[in-house]
Amino acid sequence: MKNLITIGLPSKGRLKEKAVTFFENKGLRIIQSDKERNYFAKIENKSNIKIIYLHAKEIIQRLGDGTLDIGISGLDLLNESEKNLQDKISIEKKLNFGNANLVVAVPDDWIDVQTIADLEEVAFDMRSRRNSRLRVATKYPNLTNNFLISKGVTQYKLIPSLGATETYPFIGSSEIITDITSTGKTLEDNNLRVLKDGQILKSAACLMFAKKKAASLQPFLKSLF
Repeated sequence: MKNLITIGLPSKGRLKEKAVTFFENKGLRIIQSDKERNYFAKIENKSNIKIIYLHAKEIIQRLGDGTLDIGISGLDLLNESEKNLQDKISIEKKLNFGNANLVVAVPDDWIDVQTIADLEEVAFDMRSRRNSRLRVATKYPNLTNNFLISKGVTQYKLIPSLGATETYPFIGSSEIITDITSTGKTLEDNNLRVLKDGQILKSAACLMFAKKKAASLQPFLKSLF
């Protein structure tokens, strides 16, 4: 269809609910199929708009390759993606939901480690005494690397996290972690605390669009704000 606009929305959880509400508050009512696991929807009286429900991370990928025109996803996921992908995506607006921080957290019993400078000391101590590197479990390797290096921490290695990152220091898989948190409660419940200067990124849900479609999308994007 000529002038078709494809919009990617998160496929589950509160992010999905808030994204749907965002469009409905703009007078764009999303019509969902009766099929429980249908990943497509449409907007009432707008035959040129197609909604696709995707994992928030995939929305970034699809905006980058141009198969989506517009999407709602997290700033953390955009900034974690490869530079060549980021260069193809623009943020139209940060939205007032999906707020969370990417942080460096250490076990509660590391009482002498309160700041990144303290962490640097521990990392050097481990390197010189035990010839081992401080292990950092994370789902955000790019953001974590950039942050730690910018703070002068070099004696570490990243451990890719595949699930509950908070468990890694307590099962012997890492010493510390970086993770995304909205309230800090999950970290606290798992005997972890955020370093005083350990905020890597203040994230939020964002309305994004594919740069190469910018000119044709502007009228629709402007109608949202």
